Amino acid sequence: MNKRTFLLRGAALLAAGPVTALAQSKPHSKPRKPAPAPVAGPALLTVTGAISRSNRGATDPALDPLFNKLGIHFDKAWTLSWPELAAMPSNEIRTTLAWDGKVHTLQGPYLAQLLATAGAATRDGTKVLLRGLDGTNASISLGDLRKYRYIVATHMDGQPLALGGLGPLWAVYAADQFAEITARPLAERYLNCPYALFHIEVQTG
Repeated sequence: MNKRTFLLRGAALLAAGPVTALAQSKPHSKPRKPAPAPVAGPALLTVTGAISRSNRGATDPALDPLFNKLGIHFDKAWTLSWPELAAMPSNEIRTTLAWDGKVHTLQGPYLAQLLATAGAATRDGTKVLLRGLDGTNASISLGDLRKYRYIVATHMDGQPLALGGLGPLWAVYAADQFAEITARPLAERYLNCPYALFHIEVQTG
């Protein structure tokens, strides 16, 4: 090793020394707080009534103005966000819609299976009240929800249902598949299918 190389290496070690010493003498920093758990997203659908599971408490007289305005009060509820709904097994139906007279493809979980996640009553005679944001209500037996294979549609023709249209959620069936439904005028086939679905009340019966 020549003299110049030796001197350069020595200078480099001297320059690094204080930094190393400072790093070693640095007091222990406070442990970082764990990152917050990922949020599933805001609740899009609230299920209340005769259910055995819940993940939210009672309606708040100040912070639940829509529920309060519509006279919806409950002690507990089972809520579902968009990611939770999207994670459920999806089913596809094709049916002619009353609004444009065209056949569309709708996708979403079976409504009866969705209610099962809330531990809902399982008797066929149990009444289920479906509520849309526009104030439309439909009371249907759980037996009919199963018979007509209602889904909670999240997509139409491959696109998410939009708020302001039929979404973001729509309780609907394949009307074209049932003779007693197709016997009705097209405009009357979806009277028991509230769009912009946001609340389901499982009633005793």
